[in-house]
Amino acid sequence: MKFTDYTYERPDFEAYKEKANTIIETLEQAEALESVIESIQKMSEQMSTLETMINIASIRYSIDTKDAYYEEEDHFWNEHLPLFQEVDTRFYKAVTESGFYEQLKTHFPKTFIQNMQYELDAFDASAITLLQKENQLSSDYQKLIASANVEYDGKKLNLSQFGPYLQDTDRDVRKSATDAQWSFFEENEAKLDELYDQLVKVRDQIAKTLGFKDFVELAYVRMKRYDYNRDMVEVYRKQVLDYVVPVTTKLAQRQAERIGISDMKHYDTPLQFLDGNPIPQGDPNYIIEQGKKMYHELSEETGTFIDFMFDKELVDLLSKEGKASGGYCTYIPDYDSPFIFANFNGTSGDIDVLTHEAGHAFQVFESRWIKQPEIVFPTYESCEIHSMSMEFFTYPWMELFFKDQTEKYKFDHLSGALRFLPYGVLVDHFQHEVYEHPEMSIEERKATWRKLEKDYLPERDFSDSAFLDKGTFWYRQGHIFESPFYYIDYTLAQVCALQFWKRSLIDQDKDAWNDYMEICRVGGTQSFLEIIETAKLRSPFEEGSLSDVIKAIEVELDQVDDKAL
Repeated sequence: MKFTDYTYERPDFEAYKEKANTIIETLEQAEALESVIESIQKMSEQMSTLETMINIASIRYSIDTKDAYYEEEDHFWNEHLPLFQEVDTRFYKAVTESGFYEQLKTHFPKTFIQNMQYELDAFDASAITLLQKENQLSSDYQKLIASANVEYDGKKLNLSQFGPYLQDTDRDVRKSATDAQWSFFEENEAKLDELYDQLVKVRDQIAKTLGFKDFVELAYVRMKRYDYNRDMVEVYRKQVLDYVVPVTTKLAQRQAERIGISDMKHYDTPLQFLDGNPIPQGDPNYIIEQGKKMYHELSEETGTFIDFMFDKELVDLLSKEGKASGGYCTYIPDYDSPFIFANFNGTSGDIDVLTHEAGHAFQVFESRWIKQPEIVFPTYESCEIHSMSMEFFTYPWMELFFKDQTEKYKFDHLSGALRFLPYGVLVDHFQHEVYEHPEMSIEERKATWRKLEKDYLPERDFSDSAFLDKGTFWYRQGHIFESPFYYIDYTLAQVCALQFWKRSLIDQDKDAWNDYMEICRVGGTQSFLEIIETAKLRSPFEEGSLSDVIKAIEVELDQVDDKAL
């Protein structure tokens, strides 16, 4: 069966609630552990089907945001998801109040029990109206971004399709394309400001309604941060400032010399090489065929996985009008199917997507044995270890895609992994400031972004753009609107992935792949720090974990002669 044949049917809320009530009643009257376990299994099956319907609807809507049927389904889920959530949390409450609760902790993975408690902490029926509003505002942002249809080079382009122009070797093209792309955000500045202002206020109100000090506190619960807190994240951000920013600043100076520009502006940043950035040496069909070859050669398990994905058409890679921006991987439980969504645009990012999102999909493919839908995926920062590490484990096959530009790609990708860390931490720091001070005005938020931007990305020069210079670059970061606080996760995972890079490619540690496979199999049955231990990596919160791997990268990059690139 292919994805197009997967059945979507809007769930009957009353029927879902009635079945859940029966399960809860049985659980509350249970006199034996086996009966409680059976009730949990029945509820897990119902929740799996619910998640299946949610994800099928979400995928089909993101593929075509102009589809009237799935747009209506998106509205339905924005309104009803909190209602289903209320039912699920009543079930969780019944489990935690069960006389067998302590025994259940030894029967199920610890994270499954922790997840229940966090779900209870993050929800109350009194917040349903606010949660519905939050969902709709997030969808409004997605639809606004997907509506971009900008005139450039005699074409109508969405935001993803600007990629090749932004990396053009002609500086005038880079500048005009950058200006054209940002014109969409400038024209919609008032809408974006209003959307985010409403999101900040409604999220702050949700947090206060649930008894939290602020939305930051609630967000850490929502993100299931079982074994670290905001204080640890603050220390980690300081390490990035101390150890990473000096290196990325030097990389920016090296880039300026390499491309022969003494007054680097924001529109020059995407160009890494004077003769052009590395690009895939073939069309999307070529990339797909080489991708299949790569995964068959990488391991028996990845070969089986990639055949499953393409045979069942569980990928949607091409950019087109009306398609949501960005890329993601999700999971359809009742069909045991990961799904990869992306927007190819002819840049090296197409290969990054093929490895990054496939890393997510491979993990969940290996974790399908887990019957509790809440923990098939681990928490986000752990998920990103799988995706970002896959980018490095596939380095030996990059010649399939880039041919004589392979070394350029590796240099760009590795240095890019390092350059990303300050930006990722900036996004997180900005959100802490915003939600710790929800009373900030719209203009104060922009000023806050620009101030932090100068700390983490001092090389960025927006003197040619008054719009960006006032602090609006974050408009394009969908996570800030749709998935608050889901961004530091990428940087924490990147530190871990870079350790896998060092082990597998520099140290030639043959156990690195086996350790990676192991954390794919455990899925969400372990917490972030437990997964790091299973993978035999060092915690990003541990003093020295950044400095060691960054020194190794510096050595590797310093060995590359810019003239050879």
